[in-house]
Amino acid sequence: MSINLVQKFKDQQVLSKLKSCDKEAFIKVYDDNVKDIHRFVYFKIGGREEANDLTSMIFLKAWNHIQNKTLEDAKTLRALLYKIARNAIVDYYRETGNKVTASLDDEDNRLEVIDEAENPQERLDRTADLELIKSKLPLLKEEYREVIIMKFVNDLSLKEIAEISEKSKGNVRVLLHRALNALRELVEQDTKQGIKQDTKQAKLAGNQGAKL
Repeated sequence: MSINLVQKFKDQQVLSKLKSCDKEAFIKVYDDNVKDIHRFVYFKIGGREEANDLTSMIFLKAWNHIQNKTLEDAKTLRALLYKIARNAIVDYYRETGNKVTASLDDEDNRLEVIDEAENPQERLDRTADLELIKSKLPLLKEEYREVIIMKFVNDLSLKEIAEISEKSKGNVRVLLHRALNALRELVEQDTKQGIKQDTKQAKLAGNQGAKL
């Protein structure tokens, strides 16, 4: 039996227990998802203590939802957690007026965009550019930043993002494409400015050397 089939069977067992409001089953759901939900919230609001409080509230609301409504499948549960998280973040923004995102250099929540198909040299180049990407991501508009965080920080599939954001898979693909293009433009602008600055400094150094 494949690993995927085993996991699917386990998910169905948990789902069945959740529908019976089994607290032990919900504790497992909490353990399996709390790190991802906390990371998502933390990157969006920027405060560790606030992220802790919101994450606890998100799971409490999820438990209340499970007790009062019917879940269709295990994937719906995962989407439910992110939907509640998004709404909680919107409420937090509304109440505090705070839209500061967390640093992408946080030791516990690092941004790692890894392509297993790239060769070591490409990975080295990517790593060198990652610092620049980190500095530009907070400059994107909210929906662009959110879809990039869900895809590359929380490693969600396009299908999961579509269900969470209540968009079609095609629309999510377009949104992610536009978000990455916007990020690329910011990075390229910074790179061009850096090249111009280096060229200017080189010319100044050359002129000074000629005078000597």
